[in-house]
Amino acid sequence: MASPQHTIVSPILGTIFKVKVSVGDQVRHNEEIVILESMKMEHPVEAGVDGTVASISVAEGDTIAAGQLLITITPGAIDTTTTTDSSHQLQGDRADLKRYQERRHLTTDDARPEAVARRAAKSQRTARANIADLVDDGSFVEYGSFAIAAQRQRRELDDLIRNTPADGLVGGLASVNASEFGDDASRIAVASYDYTVLAGTQGFLNHRKKDRLFSVAEQLRTPFVLFAEGGGGRPGDTDAAGVAGLDGPAFALFARLSGLVPLVGITSGYCFAGNAALLGCCDVIIATENSNIGMAGPAMIEGGGLGVVKPTDIGPIDVQTQNGVVDVRVSDEAAAVAVAKKYLGFFQGSTTSWKRHDDAALRPLIPEQRTRVYDVRTVIDALADIDSALELRPTFGIGILTTLMRIEGRPVGVIANNPAHLGGAIDSDAADKASRFIQLCDAYDIPIVSLCDTPGFMVGPDAEHTAQVRHFGRMFVTAGSITVPWTTIVLRKGYGLGAMAMAGGGFHSNSMTVSWPTGEFGGMGLEGAVRLGYSKELAAIPDEKERAELEAKLIARAYEHGSALNMASHVEIDDVIDPAETRQRILSIIGSTKSWRARDGKKRPMVDAW
Repeated sequence: MASPQHTIVSPILGTIFKVKVSVGDQVRHNEEIVILESMKMEHPVEAGVDGTVASISVAEGDTIAAGQLLITITPGAIDTTTTTDSSHQLQGDRADLKRYQERRHLTTDDARPEAVARRAAKSQRTARANIADLVDDGSFVEYGSFAIAAQRQRRELDDLIRNTPADGLVGGLASVNASEFGDDASRIAVASYDYTVLAGTQGFLNHRKKDRLFSVAEQLRTPFVLFAEGGGGRPGDTDAAGVAGLDGPAFALFARLSGLVPLVGITSGYCFAGNAALLGCCDVIIATENSNIGMAGPAMIEGGGLGVVKPTDIGPIDVQTQNGVVDVRVSDEAAAVAVAKKYLGFFQGSTTSWKRHDDAALRPLIPEQRTRVYDVRTVIDALADIDSALELRPTFGIGILTTLMRIEGRPVGVIANNPAHLGGAIDSDAADKASRFIQLCDAYDIPIVSLCDTPGFMVGPDAEHTAQVRHFGRMFVTAGSITVPWTTIVLRKGYGLGAMAMAGGGFHSNSMTVSWPTGEFGGMGLEGAVRLGYSKELAAIPDEKERAELEAKLIARAYEHGSALNMASHVEIDDVIDPAETRQRILSIIGSTKSWRARDGKKRPMVDAW
């Protein structure tokens, strides 16, 4: 009995583009036998069975309807030695894939050994090497990798492909610290100017890439890490319409991220003009020893008629750390990346992998002699989880220290008076430094711990030349605008308006104010208060020795009156504690760490650039 015939009908309305078999051919079930064309797309039709072609009902060029008979096959065993399985033939390297692979290679550092060697000769790394060191392995997803400089009117395409890869900006999405904080909390956006491509200048297409990444970071709420080595606008691009390019959105887009997501700036070598402008918008700036940072490079300075200068004379690292531009000074790019990872961690959440010092280590840190100076960093280090502290701007505004650290894995921001500078008095620079740090902590829900040891705000005619009235007012209005928990620990001196500023505006204006037993308090320095308050009584005693004895007695009584225990007895502070209790008191206030990512939009309009 003859086997039933297998019929193949058209699955669509279309045209016969190609008939690939003839009557009598043996075919396999998955072999393409007809190709249909519909709406400019080719649709292959397979045999469906092993067998022999019995009849063909159409010819190339025929228009056919859906369901129309195409070919009839007699099913049966076939001779596999004479048939071919066209759908599974080994085709070798596809041309399109090969072209892609060749072009992809040209975007890598391996394709540019000379450029890599030049970086190595200056003890610097390439843009791709820095990003690879920063992000988790295999996590980098690049945007715009095939861009080239917009100079096709003046240079050959092959030259641009080989010598201007990515148009001098490597950027995309990645994760950092995912093993510690999880995938969601670890996602970041990153961009690095490539100094080996046209000196890291800002070209037409790399501006477009930046704009795209800034917008994606805003949409996805990802922290942004910017490696900002390079110059400003590139004068040599020929393919872009326009005159000056001052309508570009990059700077506005990046500035709009301030207060929405943490912004980390890293620079090494020369960072001038447009790159410096972006760097200056960042929450934190990490710079290497060989950095020169300025709003104009030598060419612009000379063009402005301001003389001929060397690039190394513009904004060297010593200048930019002392004036507060740079937050963290490091030896090289590897150290910069390590600091960036640590900094990002404070905004990624709490950690369970922490170690801390014994609570009792806090007890001996304040000298019993009340006039003996000490290093407040010893208190910070003893209170912080081991190796968790990161001090920002250590050589600027040195009257107050600003430090990010962890207490039993939870991020906190610490402001601390420095009694080794002006006795702990707060000057204008210190007030600015503290105010901006408070903004930073509040923007990303990091609780604040204030270590108070201050005789108050700095005073005197010379001090008023620094506009103290406004700078000190900034501390009060900033503290009055925040919502994160604020815990004040008075280590020793708590005098006057300065002490109130260190407590967020007043000792009852924060979440908790407690004092160590060494605490002493007053509306102003007690010696000065006695001399002013009892000036008539003291002046009435002609004998110098007797007058000195009365003054000492009055001062001792004032100190007893202003002691921590007496303050607590009047409930002007919340408690006096054993220094060993400090960690527990702070933890009782800060509770569980919130996630700034869970908010809709910004908490603050921005974080001040200064």
